[in-house]
Amino acid sequence: MENVIFVSTGEVKVCDINNHLKSTAIGSCVVVTAWDSFQKIGGMAHVMLPGAAPKGKKEYATKYASNAIDKLLGQLSQLGTKKENLKVYLIGGADVLKRENDTIGEDNLRSIQKCLGLKGLLIDAMAVGDTSRRSAFLNVSSGFVYYTEGDSDERLLSSTTELSI
Repeated sequence: MENVIFVSTGEVKVCDINNHLKSTAIGSCVVVTAWDSFQKIGGMAHVMLPGAAPKGKKEYATKYASNAIDKLLGQLSQLGTKKENLKVYLIGGADVLKRENDTIGEDNLRSIQKCLGLKGLLIDAMAVGDTSRRSAFLNVSSGFVYYTEGDSDERLLSSTTELSI
């Protein structure tokens, strides 16, 4: 039986083929999904802030891009994944409040892209930017990543659905 595991803001979760991962209410946050096609293991990090957590903020460290990605990759590695087998997808980074000069979504995206690049990981596809809230769903058995934008129906995320910031 397959279960859906919800990933809230600041959380990192990984699972095997018997589960799926879902995150909702993605505004300026960015959800990073990673999937290993050989091991059929997936992970999701719901990143709220760019950079790394200030020293001494371990309790909420995974709200920050660098800490969340480190934890995501560490947990996936503990389950037997190899970095070179991972497919990585990004969803979010929107300006949902439509405030002038609000760059938190863009800052989150840049920080995540930098962290992933430093780890030698490529982004396979992303649905980012704009002003609509999103949700993300990772079917761990198939590796398909779905997302919604605003009140839309779920869409399959692939390299042809990339949006630029």
